[in-house]
Amino acid sequence: MNHSSLSPLPSSPVRILGIDPGLRITGFGVIDKVGQQLHYVASGCIKTPAGELPERLKVILNSLGMVIAQHQPNQVAIEKVFVNVNPQSTLLLGQARGAAICAAVLANLSVGEYTALQVKQAVVGNGHADKEQVQLMVQRLLKLSGTPSPDAADALACAICHAHGGQGLGVLAGLHVKNGRLI
Repeated sequence: MNHSSLSPLPSSPVRILGIDPGLRITGFGVIDKVGQQLHYVASGCIKTPAGELPERLKVILNSLGMVIAQHQPNQVAIEKVFVNVNPQSTLLLGQARGAAICAAVLANLSVGEYTALQVKQAVVGNGHADKEQVQLMVQRLLKLSGTPSPDAADALACAICHAHGGQGLGVLAGLHVKNGRLI
């Protein structure tokens, strides 16, 4: 048998769930990676009601569990917590992040973790990009008809970062970045 005549098999899609954790609003975004191509699947926000911390964490855990059950991701990418000026805020954000990680591990999914700087560098080409730049680049990279909400865009950006092993735009064939913009 002549192996050189065999056509290469198409890459199996990898479905990635990106999560932007927050106690008030947790963004999520689901993409498929086929070879080097990225395809939008779904995105949204989980809003927790005002109230006691345990109940809010339960909403995050259960809602992400439903997202995972519905979209069946293969992998999860989540943003790491940065240290705020207010230690109490950092602690609360860490607990929301813990609930999100628990939803992933309860579904036996591997979790990749990225700093906001890594995510912005990977998606915009500038680690200090503002939310609007992230939203516009996510919209462009995933060919979305509208601009995603800031929380959903951050989650999709996290998934995009993970899809490219944290290397970002440098591995997207045919795209060039100058000053944080695609050219």
